[in-house]
Order: sequence, then structure tokens, then C-alpha cells
Amino acid sequence: MLLLRRIHAYIGFFIAPSVLFFALSGSLQLFDLHEPHGSYRPPALFQLMGSVHKDQVLALAHDRPGPPPSPSPGQLPAGGQPQPARPAQSLSTLLLKWYFLAIALGLAITTGVGLYFGLKATRRPRQSWALLVAGAVIPLGLVFF
Repeated sequence: MLLLRRIHAYIGFFIAPSVLFFALSGSLQLFDLHEPHGSYRPPALFQLMGSVHKDQVLALAHDRPGPPPSPSPGQLPAGGQPQPARPAQSLSTLLLKWYFLAIALGLAITTGVGLYFGLKATRRPRQSWALLVAGAVIPLGLVFF
């Protein structure tokens, strides 16, 4: 049982940075905060997090092909037809998004608390910190490779 507990802790230290990243970047994507739309322009960090989360690359929205820009008000696009507005979301969809936001934040908080307790209780802090750092550095290295 002690071996299983140690393996669980070491795997947790290694994957915790990715769990935190995906929980936080996924929560941004729930409300499309990672992509420009209308007059909204997201911070570059949100765009980069979204591109790594979705496409496993570092790219800003203007670096990726996307839909053509919207015409200014009162101007029709090249085809002569007005662009349809973003569809309104149903109440159940909106509530589900807020539910998943709560789940993502809960996952991030419990992962942070688990790291805190795990690092306080470990008998091998150097190994634990090494796994935690490796779990953060390896994905960063692969993104920039």
C-alpha cells in the first residue's frame, strides 16, 4: 500500500502542472475568451493558452487562418449578404457552461491543495520538486521545440 501511495504522489506531482493548465485554459474557452469576436480582443496570453490547449501550438489568432473579418456596421460583406449574428445560447447551455467553470476551478483548487499537502508530507522533497518542475518544463520545451 505504501508503494501505491508513493506512485500516486509521484504521478500527481508530474501531471499537476498540466492539470492546472488545462483546467484554467479550458475555463477560458467555455466563454470564448481565447478568440476575438466582435469588438472583443482577448489578451495575448489567453490566445496562446487557447492555441496550446486546442491545437498544441503557440499561435495568436492573427497567425492562424480563421473566418474573414466582419464588415463594419452598415456595410455588407463581399457576397452582398449580411453575416448572421452569433446564435443566442439557450439557458441550459449557459448553465452548463457555468457548471463546467465551477468544475474547472474546483479542479484547479484541489490540485493546488493536493500539491501543497503532498509537498509538505513527502519524505523525498527533492524528487517531488524535480517531478513537479519536469511536469512543467517538458510540455513547455515541446511547445517551443
